Amino acid sequence: MGYLRRQIITAALTANALRPAKGVRTGIPSFAAGWLTSELAPHVLALTVTDTAAQLVRGKWSKLGIALAAASGVGLASIIRQSMRTQDQVEGSLVDAIGADYVEDLDALPSPADLATPWRTLVNPFAMRDREVKVVRNIAFGPAGRRNELDLYLPVGPRSGPAPVLLQVHGGAWIIGRKEQQAIPLMQHMARHGWVCVAINYRLAPRDPFPAQIIDVKRAIAWIRENIAEHGGDPRYLAITGGSAGGHLAALAALTPNDEQFQPGFEEVDTSIQVAVPHYGFYDIAGSTGLKGSELVRDRFLAPKVFQTTWSDDPRAFEEADPILRVTPDAPDFFVIHGSNDTLVPVEQGRQFVQRLRDVSERSVVYAELPGTQHAFDIFPSIRGGHVLRAVDRYLTWHWNRWRKSPETVPEADVTA
Repeated sequence: MGYLRRQIITAALTANALRPAKGVRTGIPSFAAGWLTSELAPHVLALTVTDTAAQLVRGKWSKLGIALAAASGVGLASIIRQSMRTQDQVEGSLVDAIGADYVEDLDALPSPADLATPWRTLVNPFAMRDREVKVVRNIAFGPAGRRNELDLYLPVGPRSGPAPVLLQVHGGAWIIGRKEQQAIPLMQHMARHGWVCVAINYRLAPRDPFPAQIIDVKRAIAWIRENIAEHGGDPRYLAITGGSAGGHLAALAALTPNDEQFQPGFEEVDTSIQVAVPHYGFYDIAGSTGLKGSELVRDRFLAPKVFQTTWSDDPRAFEEADPILRVTPDAPDFFVIHGSNDTLVPVEQGRQFVQRLRDVSERSVVYAELPGTQHAFDIFPSIRGGHVLRAVDRYLTWHWNRWRKSPETVPEADVTA
């Protein structure tokens, strides 16, 4: 492939990353073309500069190729600057929702290094191992074979007491995906800081239509309640996270504690969640917001592939699975994260879900809307992904520390001392 053609492709990828084509038909190819370009912008920029320099040295270049490379360089630099500003954006979201004094409930004030751009992760952004974290794989939590297995991410160092627990639910449009593929940077980061993290598989459609997916999430919660103490976790405190379809399932699990229809055969188990951190979740399952795109996804994808029934035949099936419709005053605390350039799950869904939470819930609601950010930005530790996972760490640490100091969780003798 010649230099000019390479620069044409790079310029097209950069333009799509900056202004992706949105819509039900164009959203998937736009995501596929723009996701890696956005999160690997420093690498693409370095390759573009190196390629152009090599062509200039050899004397094999074209004016159009140079012009396209320059335009790509400007666009990629803009993406990098925008990624670096993520730190201020997520910190502003935390301060706006829970107050600037939230840092007083952290284990330690964030250092300049904690807030700096994580350049070191860019050397090998796909490195997913951490010597300070022990991974225990493929523990069965239900009867569905490999689709009911979980992995544990455990801190290697000494522990001062039972650790908070974070449950990760993978995405994949309810039809694909595995526990080893998503949120690895977040789980390793949290485990390194003393958390016990659990990543699960669950049954997939169309072989197993909904509600099999949420039933398996609840079954995993039941396993955690019964078994996590053996691995150093506190079974009383459970945070949940997930992206895309996993964001939907995490939000739905948090909003439907002890719902018997989603707990067949284990109705008596407490499946309540203390806090939820869904990333770019699909919240408008029933099309309840009136968003045209949500209705199209409901009728063209969810109905035939995931629910295997139609909206007209069984609207209740969709409504019961809709997080926006399941919000109550008793909803747990939420930290919702969504990108403005998301072409798979439009940001309007995140906005509508957050507005519903703020209108109804009596608990805190943090919302970080990330400008210029595509779907699945946190799969590997990019600049943006690094800033977000450290903000999630601060938020969850704040929440855990406040929870364990509250009168409801502290033994009476300690409260009155």
